[in-house]
Order: sequence, then C-alpha cells, then structure tokens
Amino acid sequence: MSKRIKKTISSMAYSFNKVYRRVSSMRPSTFILTIIAMGVAIFLFGGGVYDVVYRPYPAIYSNSTGGFIFLYPGLSSQFLGDSLFAAVSYTFGVVGLIVMYESTKYAYSPRQAYFMLIGGVFLLFLAYAFLEATIIAKGGP
Repeated sequence: MSKRIKKTISSMAYSFNKVYRRVSSMRPSTFILTIIAMGVAIFLFGGGVYDVVYRPYPAIYSNSTGGFIFLYPGLSSQFLGDSLFAAVSYTFGVVGLIVMYESTKYAYSPRQAYFMLIGGVFLLFLAYAFLEATIIAKGGP
C-alpha cells in the first residue's frame, strides 16, 4: 500500500475511535427514556404487535346495521380501531397517573394540588370506564 492510503486508513481509525468515545459517553436524559418506555408499553398493551403481525381491517361495513362497525363484535380478534381506542385509553390513564404524581409537588399551593389531583383521578377513571365499556360492547362479561 502506498503511504497516502495508509495515512487515510489510520486517520479513519482515529475518527471512528473519536466517534465511538463520544457516543459511548453520551447519557440520554431520564425524561426521554421515560417517554420512550411509556410509549413502548402503551404500544404493547394497546395491541400494536397484533396490528403489525396480522394487519387487521380498520372497520367493516355491516348490512344488518347499515353502517360501519369499528369494534370487533367478539373477544377473539380486533380491528385497528380497537387497538387505537385501547391505546388512547391507556394514554389517558398514564397521563392521569402523571398528573396525580405532579400534584404532590405543589404542597405550598393546596388549591392547585387539589385541582391537579382531581384532574388526574378523572383521567384515570375515564380510561377505566372507556376500557370497561369497550369490553362490554364487545360481548365480554
């Protein structure tokens, strides 16, 4: 090999080593990691893996009802709308829990803490009610 090629290769190794050191010493913020973890959990709980693997229909047209059906009538399968509805409901629940947690940081302002707590409880109850209503509508217990 010529000297120029050896010099180029050796400087590339130094550049890769420099990039590796920079990447390996990075520390992502805990907020970003928490948001990513919650997003993955909501995706999994909402049936995202089923949607990716089976590619369900968004809805079907029913002649008996004369309209579209967005929730699958049984518990054995689901439409895309089922998983989106579940993911949104889980998101309401997670946001409600976060708001309830954040309300504890306002001890110096009891009124604000109380309103945040009530808002968080409302979102959590709303998520629970939506999920229960969905299960009942699908023909569950």
